[in-house]
Amino acid sequence: MSESCPAIVQQFSDTVGLGKSLCSFIKDRYDEAVSSKGSFHIAVSGGSLPKFIQGLSKRVDIEWDRWWIYFCDERYVEPDHPDSNYGALKTLLLDHIKVPASQVLQLDSSVSVVDSAALYQSNMRAVLPSMTLDLALCGMGPDGHTCSLFPGHPLLLERELLIAPIMDSPKPPSQRITMTLPLLNKATWIAFVVTGSSKVEQVVASLYSDDPPPAGLVRPTSGNLVWFIDDAAASGLAERAESRAL
Repeated sequence: MSESCPAIVQQFSDTVGLGKSLCSFIKDRYDEAVSSKGSFHIAVSGGSLPKFIQGLSKRVDIEWDRWWIYFCDERYVEPDHPDSNYGALKTLLLDHIKVPASQVLQLDSSVSVVDSAALYQSNMRAVLPSMTLDLALCGMGPDGHTCSLFPGHPLLLERELLIAPIMDSPKPPSQRITMTLPLLNKATWIAFVVTGSSKVEQVVASLYSDDPPPAGLVRPTSGNLVWFIDDAAASGLAERAESRAL
């Protein structure tokens, strides 16, 4: 096991406190980005993550027209499909704020999934030539996957494509597009949001193992990595600390 943790770990007794702290964290990253270059470029994951950031809609100190929103991964479905990450974010946040629709980069499901990934990368580069996100918000599954990067999948070795298609996702739907490790690790900040007892083993492995799951391979070159986790997901960290103290 690795001796040092690559991340700042913030632990919360409940998800309400986690969500409030996460929203404040995002606001700080927004302030930094707008102060330095006038705009804020954020990538958001799906799953349960949108519910943790819906509190942003209550902020009165954010200029939403400075935001550009991308998706860490997206299911190859129509935007109104129940599996759409865009659809979930729209319901919980986008419908309640004033980010221009043209500044929310969506998947195009009218072309093939391969072409959709290429188009997404091209459209993102047109807006953000450096392809350096100010912040990427990532989740993690019980198997340690993040975005649509799954354990043992060839996409973990992808070094050329920044947005890649996946046609054999072990978690349905099988067709998706995803940010790859080279793009994620270019981000100025990465924040993971992980809750629940089903994630215990993978949290420890991601933070300390020399052979981590996909989530543990997301380590930005900037060094700015934060994990927001609840007590249930963090219980393995306490057990690890106790065993090492013996």
